[in-house]
Amino acid sequence: MSDPKDPRQEHPSTYMVQDRSSTEEMMRLQMQDQLLNTSMGGVLAEQANPTHFRRVLDVGCGAGGWLIETAQTYPDISVLIGVDISSKMLGFARAQAALQQVGNRLEFLSMDALRMLEFPNAFFDLVNQRLGASYLRTWDWPKLLQEYQRVVRPGGIIRITESDWITGNSDSPALAQLRELALQAHFHAGHLAHPVANGVTSALPDLCQQHGIQHVQTRPSLLTFHAGTTAGLLFVEDVARLFRNIKPFLQKWTSLPDDYDEIYQQMLNEMNNPNFVGNMKLLTVWGTRA
Repeated sequence: MSDPKDPRQEHPSTYMVQDRSSTEEMMRLQMQDQLLNTSMGGVLAEQANPTHFRRVLDVGCGAGGWLIETAQTYPDISVLIGVDISSKMLGFARAQAALQQVGNRLEFLSMDALRMLEFPNAFFDLVNQRLGASYLRTWDWPKLLQEYQRVVRPGGIIRITESDWITGNSDSPALAQLRELALQAHFHAGHLAHPVANGVTSALPDLCQQHGIQHVQTRPSLLTFHAGTTAGLLFVEDVARLFRNIKPFLQKWTSLPDDYDEIYQQMLNEMNNPNFVGNMKLLTVWGTRA
């Protein structure tokens, strides 16, 4: 498949970072992919037999980290396609795939999943989505889940991983304060039905069942990141970049305190404390097309 789309024709993004194609955000997503792939035990840790998959689609693929590691882990998968709305992000993903020497096995296409997935019916064995709530509004889910069922074969897997909002231990009250701002902003922007940390994960299994996905199963993951470890350093860097990058989103959708920059700096100081522990709760939900 070719990618004929002109970047100038891209549809407006609903993503929480205003300039999703900035180098800063692309680097953050690359680090986040690395962190989650490792901390969750691999790209398909909950699947009983991933070697059966032959055609895989990753929706909202971003920097491409999940798809790249999937290609490296499962060399028998013959078709691996990532789609994203940002052509610049896709260019970054292609460059990373080439560096990892799997570029000849991956295809990255510019596509707006909120409109249509431009693939034939029943084409994929697995459709994957990770952290889609960063751009999905509550009203986007029904149509998207129907599209997933259209493009996956009967008996194929639809797999969705979403996160509760990041939390820190009691050593970082500033992180907790910024998280509350982010929850309010995501609620007002339509990404959450309620301004609570598990606003997406608590509803996701029932949502999948209500929209026709069969044999729905779940796997929770509680990731803990200790200061000074490789994962801990990645977590701190991810959080630091996140709350720097989403400031315009917070300003648009909630009342930003005048001392936001001071709170942000306090958060950095607290997260760099040798006793800091960060937590991230995720839920992977998967099921089959009837």
